[in-house]
Amino acid sequence: MFESIEFRTEDGIGTVWLNRPPVNAVDSTMYVEIKTFFDEIDIHLPDARVIVLAGRGKHFCGGNDLAEFQTMTPDNAGERMRLVRESFWAIYDCPVPVIAAVHGVAVGTGLAIAASCDLIVAAEGARFALPEVNVGVMGGAKHLSRLVPQGMVRRMHLQGDLVDVAEIAPFGGIAEVVPPEQLMDAAHRLAASIARHSPAVLRFAKRSLNTIEHMDLKQGYESEQRLTVELSGYEDAKEAVNAFVERRPPVYTGR
Repeated sequence: MFESIEFRTEDGIGTVWLNRPPVNAVDSTMYVEIKTFFDEIDIHLPDARVIVLAGRGKHFCGGNDLAEFQTMTPDNAGERMRLVRESFWAIYDCPVPVIAAVHGVAVGTGLAIAASCDLIVAAEGARFALPEVNVGVMGGAKHLSRLVPQGMVRRMHLQGDLVDVAEIAPFGGIAEVVPPEQLMDAAHRLAASIARHSPAVLRFAKRSLNTIEHMDLKQGYESEQRLTVELSGYEDAKEAVNAFVERRPPVYTGR
């Protein structure tokens, strides 16, 4: 069904790989596949409570396929840019949490894909970049602002150079940095610590976080309270609090 995406589910954790050799550079077809896959996540990974998104080969994602930039004009650029952003939004709006497992490079589109996820685990030596100025396009700075403060965003956007994860991690946008051979295990450990919760509650949590991200304090908390009201009608919400009070493991049904 998909030429550039592989996936599987085990113990409530979905693992998805970008797979377009040699560096997982994304072309128009792959953007459509990413959007379709994450828009239809309940069809392709119906049992997943959490997703780990990784890249096959030596790199997470080497960016946009440059051949498409060479043929871009004001007449066709609008439609191409729509495909790009809608693939990012599909990851960001995925109803379950998504963890990026980044190794090698995550540049341009690769950085935006990683930053569209809820959390990032990176391998030591992983490098991030916004090389858009190097190839005469714009994009990715807003995504990078989810990981680092504005000064670092401007430096990376204006220089276009690769930056080691060791420089980025202290700002808090990377959940964990581990030796390369431990990357997938670390990402799955983090996923398992999330997947132990109710699938229904996790979906509410993801929806809540996306909704309040750019709200002020009062608007954001009011939004969270509205979701609490809605969630109070779910069996899993009652099971969560009852299990906590009764000091026993919860048994969730997703309802």
